[in-house]
Amino acid sequence: MFSKKIQVELKKQLNRELESSQLYLSMASWVEYKYGGLDGIYNFLYDHSDEERRHMLKLIKYINKRGGYVDNFNKSEYYIFEKISYNSLMNLFHKLFEHEKKISLEINFLVELSLQEKDFFTYNFLQWYVEEQIEEEVLIKKILDKIELIGEDKGGLYLFNHDIKNFYQKNVEKN
Repeated sequence: MFSKKIQVELKKQLNRELESSQLYLSMASWVEYKYGGLDGIYNFLYDHSDEERRHMLKLIKYINKRGGYVDNFNKSEYYIFEKISYNSLMNLFHKLFEHEKKISLEINFLVELSLQEKDFFTYNFLQWYVEEQIEEEVLIKKILDKIELIGEDKGGLYLFNHDIKNFYQKNVEKN
């Protein structure tokens, strides 16, 4: 049985995924505005915004498949996005890493709840999100570590931007 409790929490998570999409989008826009030449970095953030939206759609389709219905987006009880400002790329990626860690905690909560509710279908479904969050945290941490090493060195930022652009072009070609 697909409990109301599970449905409510999954709806909260899909709103968090929408929030994540909007966060990445706002960060991409800021990087493009502030560092217009760093197209690899801001395109990475734009692409990640789309990826987070796909995570949200995956939840919507699952809820519908299980007999639920998603009829509310960003109601104040779910919507947790805060206006965030940045003063550097390092600061931006610090905030992004903290955000991803919060999302990981929420996924862990959902997994625990699915076990408490004995909803093994949802438990199984959530394993994809567990793996995805591991990848998200590792990726953002690697980027943050590199930006911390580079600091504000323009040559380093240029090379990093080039590396991230090449990395994503290769991944797009694979998929």
